[in-house]
Amino acid sequence: MEIDQFFKGFSKLQRDQRFERLLAMGALSKADIDYLKAGGVHDLALADNFIENSIGYFQLPLGVATNFKIDGVNRVIPMAVEETSIIAAASKTARWVNQCGSINTETEGETIIGQIQIARVANFQALEELLSENKTQWMAQVNEQVAASMVKRGGGVEDIQLRKVQGVDDHDMAVFHVLFNPCDAMGANMINQVCEYLKGPIEALSGEKVTMCILSNLVDSKLTVARIEMEGVDPEMGEKIQEASIFAESDPYRAATNNKGVLNGIDPILIATGNDWRAVEAGIHAYACRDGQYRSITKWRYSNNKLTGIFRAPLIVGTVGGVTSLHPTARLCLDMLNVESANGLARICASVGLVQNLGALKALTTVGIIEGHMKLHIKNLTLGVGANEAEARPLQKKLEQLLAAKKRISHSDAWQILQALRGQAATAPQETSPI
Repeated sequence: MEIDQFFKGFSKLQRDQRFERLLAMGALSKADIDYLKAGGVHDLALADNFIENSIGYFQLPLGVATNFKIDGVNRVIPMAVEETSIIAAASKTARWVNQCGSINTETEGETIIGQIQIARVANFQALEELLSENKTQWMAQVNEQVAASMVKRGGGVEDIQLRKVQGVDDHDMAVFHVLFNPCDAMGANMINQVCEYLKGPIEALSGEKVTMCILSNLVDSKLTVARIEMEGVDPEMGEKIQEASIFAESDPYRAATNNKGVLNGIDPILIATGNDWRAVEAGIHAYACRDGQYRSITKWRYSNNKLTGIFRAPLIVGTVGGVTSLHPTARLCLDMLNVESANGLARICASVGLVQNLGALKALTTVGIIEGHMKLHIKNLTLGVGANEAEARPLQKKLEQLLAAKKRISHSDAWQILQALRGQAATAPQETSPI
């Protein structure tokens, strides 16, 4: 069966039918399906190892976005998220991209950044000379003493740089930037250990006092890039998407919401794979205001019947170590993605974020954001007012009709319609048994 046939009508299938499709295409194994049907991990002892004072697990719905072809490879995208419409919008927009164009990705740079701060530097010039004389030796020492395992995998410390930063009371601070290749790990713990190790020789040789050693989440030394190119896009739609993009590039109030929409596609993958979504968000938001104004991390342009979108930002993730290796659901989701490296996972995240952004801009500039979102929100309203299984479908149908007519629906609308349906059921003629 072609991949498009696996995804055809996927959202209309019952859960067991979805499992059958994912099993047939190799995205899940029989053991994976049994694990998911059992409700996932329930091992409280495992929770005790993840966090302090654990009392249980907080479950998020886990779904899959479909129709994604990234760098020519078909992907099933696991997403753990509570918000209605994210998975549906991603899948629908990905199908549109497949029909009209392609998604291609790359990684610019390989190193993350650790910072060693001297809050009140006595002699910055002497510190520069010290670094020039000792950098090669320091790098060799730390790679041997702290990062030997990472060096064996092709990583380790690749450079040490020095920056002067304005401090308090007219005192300059000196900040060493340690550039470290973490390979397929996120690298947070390792880069922190590297910085702590380098603190010793820096203090001993300089006479300066190191005040802080910590990684930076603004990793502009390693950027993930995703690009969408689409042919044959309606000129009016293409120009509206471009105008909406320029709005987000120019106005920080719009940029904040635009970037949240991009992260609607990224965060659920990070959560599903056990990655630190807070670190990724911090890095993306910091990068978005690197020139002094908060701006969109995506850019769309329409020209000569072609729509082009670009995502470029730091997106530091891991596929080994930590929760990604230890949590069984995170492991299952990484296997589903079939990624071979941390860079590969980052490029998938960037692609889904860019697709999510395109879907939002298309909705905003055509039917508006409410219609599509509220149509999917109808199920939540149905549950919220207490409709039973027999009442759910007729209530949803009435709410869809009301939404089409009024362009808005509320919890109050759902409650009133449900009471009306129950009143009709109570007054309907009852069947009697033949005598």
